[in-house]
Amino acid sequence: MTENPASVVDEETFSVRRTIRIAASVDKVWRAVTEPEHISRWFGRTVLDGAGVGATGTMTFPDYGAIPLRVEACDEPNLIAYRWGNDDAQDARPEVLDPETSTVFTFTLEPIDDGTQLTVVESGFERTSAPLENLESHRTGWDSELDKLVALVEGEV
Repeated sequence: MTENPASVVDEETFSVRRTIRIAASVDKVWRAVTEPEHISRWFGRTVLDGAGVGATGTMTFPDYGAIPLRVEACDEPNLIAYRWGNDDAQDARPEVLDPETSTVFTFTLEPIDDGTQLTVVESGFERTSAPLENLESHRTGWDSELDKLVALVEGEV
């Protein structure tokens, strides 16, 4: 599995960023970050009521619950952005996505010589219940989840 640097927190912009390299084609990585059946294999169990901007659904994690989700932007195969109501500092998950308190995570894909460079930026933490706590929680979360993505995509033939 390709070794990648950890996520970084920017407390001034209330964002988390991680850029990784994946030894796989942009098309393969694109499917892994956009198609619910593939997302569900490395992230949370994902259900969307369609595809493209405006599609809504949930992402469910064991022992955590369902998080409302919506596709905010899509420029295939370069960029996809999701809004989700994932405030780790709260005791319960919201049933409905609230743009006033949710964050947005954006995947940007770029072809490189040996595969794909994937950057995720999650922003909007200033609108959450505990911005600094959520920044740190999501920083460690992106490390874990994207490592699973790399292992999955690079392990497939």
